[in-house]
Amino acid sequence: MSTSPSSTDRSNAGRIGGHILVDCLRAHGVDLAFAVPGESYLAVLDGLVDAPEIRTIVCRQEGGAAMMAEAYGKLTGKPGICMVTRGPGATNASAGVHVAFQDSTPMILLVGQVGRDMMEREAFQEIDYRRMYGQMAKWVAQIDDPARIPEYMSRAFHTATSGRPGPVVLALPEDMLVERATVPDFDPYKRTEPHPGPADLARFREMLSAAKRPLVIVGGGGWDAGTSAALARFAEANALPVGASFRCQDYLDNRHPNYVGHVGIGVDPKLGARVRDSDLLIVIGARLGEMTTSGYTLLDIPRPRQGLVHVHAGADELGRVYQADLPINASQRAFLAAVAEMEPVDSSAWAAETPLARREYETLLKPLATPGPVQMAEIVGWLDANLPADAIVTNGAGNYATWVHRYYRYKSYRTSLAPTCGSMGYGVPAGVAAKLVHPDRTVVSVSGDGCYMMHGQELATAVQYGANTIFLVVNNGMYGTIRMHQEREYPNRISATELHNPDFAALAKAYGAHGEVVTRTDEFAAAFERAQASGRPAVIEIRVDPEALTPARSLTQIREAAMASGR
Repeated sequence: MSTSPSSTDRSNAGRIGGHILVDCLRAHGVDLAFAVPGESYLAVLDGLVDAPEIRTIVCRQEGGAAMMAEAYGKLTGKPGICMVTRGPGATNASAGVHVAFQDSTPMILLVGQVGRDMMEREAFQEIDYRRMYGQMAKWVAQIDDPARIPEYMSRAFHTATSGRPGPVVLALPEDMLVERATVPDFDPYKRTEPHPGPADLARFREMLSAAKRPLVIVGGGGWDAGTSAALARFAEANALPVGASFRCQDYLDNRHPNYVGHVGIGVDPKLGARVRDSDLLIVIGARLGEMTTSGYTLLDIPRPRQGLVHVHAGADELGRVYQADLPINASQRAFLAAVAEMEPVDSSAWAAETPLARREYETLLKPLATPGPVQMAEIVGWLDANLPADAIVTNGAGNYATWVHRYYRYKSYRTSLAPTCGSMGYGVPAGVAAKLVHPDRTVVSVSGDGCYMMHGQELATAVQYGANTIFLVVNNGMYGTIRMHQEREYPNRISATELHNPDFAALAKAYGAHGEVVTRTDEFAAAFERAQASGRPAVIEIRVDPEALTPARSLTQIREAAMASGR
């Protein structure tokens, strides 16, 4: 890092803190940052004028900016950078920080803060971010001395990427950012990761050799394309069935003969039975959280009845809920690189079960008819058949996503961006970020009507920066997931789930984007092709029947089943 004063300095007494911080971002290899500007960190914004290699994307709401940064972290494995102002800016950004924490994504949130002389007075928009973000980030700190900015920034990058990846939050007092300091040169951060020991690998091979019904479950953060390729080699060599934990379906090509399905919400009963009946679960990277364990019912707590090998980069995760027979503190990258080269074991005891499990998964790909003239299963099937293999599909949270997760086959690593924390509003900003990172790839963002409206204003960001993502809005006029739960628990007593929406296509045109409305299945393909040809961001509103609440059961069927059970 150069220590020469910035051209905007008025003296030779070092540089101002805001410029030092920008130089730190440059030194650590930052090429893209997402921001909503604020007066609390003007000195940083000024420093960015002299850093053209850092493309700064100005967003319309801090939650959207933070989710874009989180999506960048997922896509690249490097910390996504988000810059927001104090108070309301920081609280808005918390949604994206929560996604990064639960999804194990490297991210650094830089928050402008009140001046140091005003603290503890409840000054304008003052918050103690160490208390606010304490349980939501890997590390939260405040930089009070500009001379220590390189130290704090180095620790932030190392912390965000080490062990179990996650978010770091740094508060930047406004007066600190204009104070001058002279700092030494320093090196970019270096990624570190734990490796399995020889005894771990030997014990693992013994356990796998003795198994009769092994099953691999993969998930978590810290993966890359090479890790997924190693997974494929390991699974092939040992004839192992591989399931993906909640919203980690792109970790193994879904067309691969060893891929057997999604161990997520509403897991296929046959796959759920395979998890329960396995005598050796090999869990690589997944935390085994609520969604992947069907509410902690697939495995007993604390001692699972299945044999359990749990590989995780975060030592704190091992034994948190489940006591493994063999806990291995190692990154997925290091573990899979080792076992991919391991001499294969005798897999004759289970080799015939893997293709059977595969056929059970393939059965789920057959479309089920739902009420109304729009069949989401067929639309997602069309996307699966027609999008390029490297297309990126993003989504937020809601019942609409179940069609994507069931009927779309993810064909390579990081072709899916979806929040395992279940946050609504994620699909749109993730779709913008994906197109900015990979402008040469097709990006399709899928949202429900409620989900879209939470960060739909980031369509303006897409238009401003030419991020020509295609946004699908599945509109059923309600918060569908909550309505489903209402009908299950309190049938016919509906409250607070109805939505009155705008004309999404007309709204898109007002933003300067392309807009279409689809009311029948056979209209979709042509609408999508026109959206692709428009040369602009595009919104396709898909109006679906409210009865089509899930791929397998209608709203009325859910209600009638609840009433029949006496609810």
